[in-house]
Amino acid sequence: MKLSIFTVAVPDLDAHALASAAAAAGIDGIEWRYRGIPEDALSEQPSFWRNNRCSIDPDKWQEQVPVFREAALAQGRQSIALVPYLNCGDMAATEQAFQTASQLGASMMRVGVPGYERSTAYPELYTKAVRYLNEVQDMATQYNIKAIIETHHQTIAPTASLAYRLVQSLDPQYIGVLYDPGNMVHEGYENHRMGLELLGPYLAHVHVKNAGWYKDNAGNTSDRAALPASGESEQLLSTSWQCHWAPLTEGMVDWVQMVRDLRAVGYDGYYGIEDFSGALDSRAMLQHFADVFAEIERRVYEEEQV
Repeated sequence: MKLSIFTVAVPDLDAHALASAAAAAGIDGIEWRYRGIPEDALSEQPSFWRNNRCSIDPDKWQEQVPVFREAALAQGRQSIALVPYLNCGDMAATEQAFQTASQLGASMMRVGVPGYERSTAYPELYTKAVRYLNEVQDMATQYNIKAIIETHHQTIAPTASLAYRLVQSLDPQYIGVLYDPGNMVHEGYENHRMGLELLGPYLAHVHVKNAGWYKDNAGNTSDRAALPASGESEQLLSTSWQCHWAPLTEGMVDWVQMVRDLRAVGYDGYYGIEDFSGALDSRAMLQHFADVFAEIERRVYEEEQV
């Protein structure tokens, strides 16, 4: 089983510290976050999406990429992906990201799909996305880097089937899908085995995290509540349920069953940790991820031998 880390989840570590921690945990692959730190965030505590010290700045990529690439190589780790936050249709930024990924030695790169906010109709967004992905495919072929779209809530690809609809006419050698079951807890759940079977050769990568639905603002398992019984309409209408990130072994994604389903469709790629729960510090989170997946691999292997 191949493990990787998306550096958005380790904001307090720089490139060298992350590569060292990944090596200590036996995590082979690194997916580098590709986004700058806002000027007003530099004095803040490290955080996933603002002061993230394990990110390549698109405005400084030519000077930073050698540092990040060599940090990985010095620890025997592989830079498997560049993960930018691209807007669908922005071909200039997309090509710059491909250039960065190429210099990094990455084999995959995330590209953008439109968000969905009820302001623009899905058919219009779909047409825009397919036009963009056709141009992306040409670039992916040129740079020999697979472009991947992610199953993500609040976009037009929250499910495997809607992601498949975007890529189905494209070449799976150069265009694929990053399957993220944790995102699909927020929006987009489908039977995982069915969705994976539908994706077929487009299944390119998997992100590992967990989430759950909690009553009101409860973000921890001690405050988890059950849905009202049938007929209790007054209680249902007055109950606010929100989705929150959860520790890897909690939440709604059954990762043992998820691995069974992935193995059933022949998936042999990386499992990339992207834990936003904040339950453990970065180094402990990486080791916990490696330990949990070693146990899952052992358990599933034993099941397959029966």
